[in-house]
Amino acid sequence: MTVFGWHASHEQIAPTALLDAVVRAEQVGFDAAMSSDHFSPWSERQGQSAFAWTWLGAAMQATSLPFGVVNAPGQRYHPAIIAQAIGTLGAMFPGRFWAALGTGEASNEHITGDDWPRKEVRNARLRECVDVIRALLRGEEVSHDGLVRVDRARVWTRPPEPPPLVGAAVSVATARWCAEWADGLITVNAPVPHLREMIDAYREAGGRGRLHLQVHVSWAPEEETAEAIALDQWRSNVFPPPACWDIDTAETFDAVSAHVPIEQVRQSVQVSGDLARHAALLAEFADLGFDEIAIHHVGQEQAAFLDAFGDKVLPQLRSAA
Repeated sequence: MTVFGWHASHEQIAPTALLDAVVRAEQVGFDAAMSSDHFSPWSERQGQSAFAWTWLGAAMQATSLPFGVVNAPGQRYHPAIIAQAIGTLGAMFPGRFWAALGTGEASNEHITGDDWPRKEVRNARLRECVDVIRALLRGEEVSHDGLVRVDRARVWTRPPEPPPLVGAAVSVATARWCAEWADGLITVNAPVPHLREMIDAYREAGGRGRLHLQVHVSWAPEEETAEAIALDQWRSNVFPPPACWDIDTAETFDAVSAHVPIEQVRQSVQVSGDLARHAALLAEFADLGFDEIAIHHVGQEQAAFLDAFGDKVLPQLRSAA
């Protein structure tokens, strides 16, 4: 049966409000939680971007949910620091944590002052980071000289079993590449044929582990309000690669998205005031074989969404399973 989780968007919501929301998510029936990890929001209207790893410790203590986070080691984060963070959460909350690793976006990584590498270099850097993190979580002392450098690092506090390292992908080619090293795959909502092709590419290349999907939704009792929320909060997030990777400030995202129409936002966000429609699309994604679906309401106010989905949508999904 597919696990349905709630996504914590640090770019949009202050951490204290997110903590209240994840507690409420568990109370209304969500099975899991997932966290973003940004230094910058996608828009000045979103207006937040707290440190995810601090929040994860508080949220995991406040709930009994399993958690995942999407992280980009290699520039803003040294891989040894990420291994230490993963090891600590894994030791404190055994069996409840996974980390998805990706190549990142310039909007978060440019703060180091280093050049933003080409995509193929970012892929190679991530691959090195994965090997470093795995070795450290096995308890090995690691030295490495490459696109990342490590000198005699050792992670002393670790869980009995290393948490899964999941590959983050939005393209078929990247999904196939993730199969070389990942313990699972995560992607975002897209047309069903594309998602099916990604799953097939990952599995046919030998990909193991669980399949995760993040789904962006906008719900309000009135369709017009759901549209207004999506347009206000998510129109800066509709650009495909390489734009979404290479734009480096919230101000630039706002400038290039100033005239994005709601029709374009609807291609990235499931916008509807009809809870049955939301349930039907989520069920269609579950039927593709995703083991866990994290639902992200793109609005800044979460309480009404959580209550409505907990009362109407989650029971429909479970009764149909």
